[in-house]
Amino acid sequence: MANSSNSPESQEWGFTPTAESLNGRLAMLGFAFAIIIEALSGQGVLHFLNLV
Repeated sequence: MANSSNSPESQEWGFTPTAESLNGRLAMLGFAFAIIIEALSGQGVLHFLNLV
């Protein structure tokens, strides 16, 4: 069987540029959602989720 680019042997693990870009984008989305929740509900995220 030929090695494909999706095989487990060819995947990179750790702090790769692709992983860091994805983490940054997800962090930006989370921050934006937190701001939107706070603006619409008048409560912080933890209060909105009844964690505090």
